Amino acid sequence: MDSDFRYRKLRISKLCILMVALVLFSWVSSVSSTVTYDRKAIIINGRRRILLSGSIHYPRSTPEMWPGLIQKAKDGGLDVIQTYVFWNGHEPSPGQYYFEDRYDLVRFIKLVQQAGLYVHLRIGPYICAEWNFGGFPVWLKYVPGIEFRTDNQPFKNAMQGFTLKIVNMMKAERLFESQGGPIILSQIENEFGPVEWEIGAPGKSYTQWAANMAVSLGTGVPWVMCKQEDAPDPVIDTCNGFYCENFKPTKYYKPKMWTEVWTGWLTEFGKGVPYRPVEDLAFAVLRFIQNGGSFINYYMYHGGTNFGRTAGGPFISTSYDYDAPIDEYGLTRLPKWSHLRDMHRAIKQCEPALVSADPTVSWPGKNQEVHVFKSTSGTCAAFLANYDTQYSVTVNFGNGRYNLPPWSISILPDCKTDVFNTARAAATGLRHARMTPVVWAMPWESYKEETLSAFSAGTFTKDGLVEQVDMTWDKTDYLWYLADITISSNEAFLKTGQYPVLTVMSAGHALNVFVNGEFIGSAYGTMENPRLTFTRQVKLRAGVNKLALLSVSAGLANVGVHFERWNVGVLGPVTLKGLNSGTWDMSKWKWSYKVGLKGESQELYTVSGSSSVRWAGGSWLAKKQPLTWYKTYFNAPWGNDPVALDMNSMGKGQIWINGRNVGRHWPAYTARGSCPSCSYTGIFDENKCRNDCGQPSQRWYHVPRSWLKPTGNLLVVFEEWGGDPTGISLAKRTL
Repeated sequence: MDSDFRYRKLRISKLCILMVALVLFSWVSSVSSTVTYDRKAIIINGRRRILLSGSIHYPRSTPEMWPGLIQKAKDGGLDVIQTYVFWNGHEPSPGQYYFEDRYDLVRFIKLVQQAGLYVHLRIGPYICAEWNFGGFPVWLKYVPGIEFRTDNQPFKNAMQGFTLKIVNMMKAERLFESQGGPIILSQIENEFGPVEWEIGAPGKSYTQWAANMAVSLGTGVPWVMCKQEDAPDPVIDTCNGFYCENFKPTKYYKPKMWTEVWTGWLTEFGKGVPYRPVEDLAFAVLRFIQNGGSFINYYMYHGGTNFGRTAGGPFISTSYDYDAPIDEYGLTRLPKWSHLRDMHRAIKQCEPALVSADPTVSWPGKNQEVHVFKSTSGTCAAFLANYDTQYSVTVNFGNGRYNLPPWSISILPDCKTDVFNTARAAATGLRHARMTPVVWAMPWESYKEETLSAFSAGTFTKDGLVEQVDMTWDKTDYLWYLADITISSNEAFLKTGQYPVLTVMSAGHALNVFVNGEFIGSAYGTMENPRLTFTRQVKLRAGVNKLALLSVSAGLANVGVHFERWNVGVLGPVTLKGLNSGTWDMSKWKWSYKVGLKGESQELYTVSGSSSVRWAGGSWLAKKQPLTWYKTYFNAPWGNDPVALDMNSMGKGQIWINGRNVGRHWPAYTARGSCPSCSYTGIFDENKCRNDCGQPSQRWYHVPRSWLKPTGNLLVVFEEWGGDPTGISLAKRTL
């Protein structure tokens, strides 16, 4: 009997172990799925998918905005949210990581998962993205022996370290699809192909290393490299651009993917605001799909805001609206959002045929093309195209006749019914967002920033001119260059009044010049040519004259071969012409330097900092004065509508709300050129369609609702050039 008991006990024990194993196997099976690919599409859980994606960058909005943005993307018919990972936001100092507030990457991805959408995580960690320094932390530039984005061991060590940090974080949170999470794709590097082509063999070696390194991390999902024709297996090469219908992967067994469908274009200070007609955008997407494309990602679907000093380029505006389907403030842009939503519904109706069959192509007439997809199961989908830029056409197909406007494609999900045409953007329900002023006539106070002189407190001296970022490490936009100019009493110009000409050549981006504390003038560059030259007669007196040059950066370079070597600041020559002895070259003199502004060190943009100095108000308020701080308090507007500041009365500088940096304002930099009328037909490029020529490139500045208190909000503006703060108002953005 005792032996029988032991036998039954052992049997029960084995049965329990088997049951536990079955439960574990069932659980693993439920969360462990496979993401693969073939030449037709990305395959998720054994099913080929036509995937519609949109870029939403988590630091360009706030955590409070994320759920609404993600839901609008889902309502717009998207399957995937794509985002870069922002290295310089996450590792501001070596080994010191930050994943909070707008940089809470895990929270953002989990919100996407909760909405039932997938994620494409573009780790890079080089991202370009019109982001400061292309996403690289500035300290990376000063790692001994480093060269960016090439076969360089210090760079590869740092890049691999950060990539591993992100991958391990995602694994720990079980966020890869292979773990039951939403991440179905990852990206290593970013648009490296053109750089590789320029640098040659070291670039090719680096590409191979980067791909192998990424794959070795074992994420369980495919990796992509965009604009990388030699992407090593199993990494997928993908296309970025306004049009990608003719793109083909380098290997026949890889899917045709478009990782950046440019929905508009970036705004730069000094140019009109770009926009892309939705008719052309939809036309480009369907050309890609009808030519075998199976993954498209809108860049951007929501552009957002370059808060603080995050904009790179330089000269990129604080607004990163990008004419995206969801605007900078989180409102749907109509008809762009709704027209794309309707197209997405039509594409999804075609999915069974698109992922299982290759198209047959015919040309029924001039500038006409028909793509027909028929699967073995009998599903059929057709795309009818009219490539003419001026004339509508009638296409005979099957038993029907179909009218197509110029430059358009119609979708027939059953090869019979025209359910969508790219050029027929419904005007019904069309709404344009508008700004409605709600707070104005705020009680402003002013405080004058100190204009430094050579050898004053807090300065340091060096022989010759120095590169700006080497001194500031980009902790501030500002670096003072200071020198004493001693003029003999026998200089002829003291009697003739023909004052000497000061010439300052700078690597950019903007420059303010003071002599003996008096503002003399300013100069600034452009995105195409950030270098600048200031030249002007300067009124000097006998004895010692104080020359103060305030060099101002406007975002560090974010693209180009070895952009870590690009310079900022006054590098000379600096000359003074018209003296008895001819022209003085001051470039190699002993100069004094001061990093940043006194008001920055005092933190005048905070409540405690602003209370540490004496401000002037009422009739003493300084207006149209350079280097001036302004402050006021206001109550938040009622309701939940997005809020913006109208900065049209100001020149150039920065804005803070309750201690948070809204960004750089520069309304005085008006848009050059003209803005002619723009047709949706014909090939689009970034210069084709623009608004606001002759007006400020950016007038309105987004203030997130979550940054506001019901009452007593502190607004601080630093003005470099001179403006009138009484013209600033707060507005609500409404539809």
